[in-house]
Amino acid sequence: MPVTVKVKRYNPEAPEASRSGWQEYQVEVNQFSTVLDTLMQIREQQDGTLGLRCSCRSAICGSCAMRINGHAGLACKTKVSDAVGSGDSMTVEPMGNLPVVKDLIADLTPFWDKVMAVEPWMQPAGPEPEGEYLAPNEAMLHLAGVMDCILCGACVSDCTVMEVDPNFLGPAALAKAYRFVADPRDSADDHRLQELGKYAGIWDCTRCFECVDACPKGVAPMDRIMALRDRAIEAGYDKNPGARHAEAFADSVGHSGTLDELKLPIRTAGLMNLPVLLGYAPVALRAASKGKMPPLIHKGLPGDNARNVRRIFRKVEEEQK
Repeated sequence: MPVTVKVKRYNPEAPEASRSGWQEYQVEVNQFSTVLDTLMQIREQQDGTLGLRCSCRSAICGSCAMRINGHAGLACKTKVSDAVGSGDSMTVEPMGNLPVVKDLIADLTPFWDKVMAVEPWMQPAGPEPEGEYLAPNEAMLHLAGVMDCILCGACVSDCTVMEVDPNFLGPAALAKAYRFVADPRDSADDHRLQELGKYAGIWDCTRCFECVDACPKGVAPMDRIMALRDRAIEAGYDKNPGARHAEAFADSVGHSGTLDELKLPIRTAGLMNLPVLLGYAPVALRAASKGKMPPLIHKGLPGDNARNVRRIFRKVEEEQK
């Protein structure tokens, strides 16, 4: 079937004004062709200057991660027929949130820097054991899903927080951190959780689910970040703004069934943190001018609705205990 492939090109050697742009290719593919097959066909038969990265072609190495129709995925795992859907065209561009080397090739240096920042190696306590360390089978089965990560960077490409704040560690690095925090052989949990609770760590995730959708291996990085938050609070690292925000959010909804938006920023910052609270003033004024200011007197859900929400919260708390 004929397909129009729109590729985002980038040539670092061209004049700055013309380095980046879209280029269309007309390609004939079959029902089994992948996006990677199609790009390699373009490079071999139409345009030898097209830059792309690939290796295993079996969704193992992660080299061919790129954005297909605006969302990250592995080109070798994505069929053209699925990408075009009911149409006859698709767009292909390099991964987001990373510098571009050429065309579809992204520079993964920032990605690896963030992975290394979480100290992705075992840190056992005491002297090196003489024999094999036997970990409980249940613990290792739990970690199997996390260890399926092939470090392709697809989750980083679509992370909405990294688009706003490049300092955010990102879903891949934080999922890798969870892999060691949850490993019974590692003894550096306190150190890891304390560091991960700081700025650009676990509390900066906005739970947008983009990394969950992008992951080609079902690692669900966001779920690992949420688990790290729970472990951090259990370990006593609950005095930072992120932990206070989560607690205030849950208390408000768990009590009245709705969110008290006026008290939330106050409890998040802390009652005595006047500089931060005063910094909220311009936002409050803009909200008020647009009619978006929360009511001074918070109103919860009426009657049984609020009681039902409280019942759900109590049940969850009991199950967690």
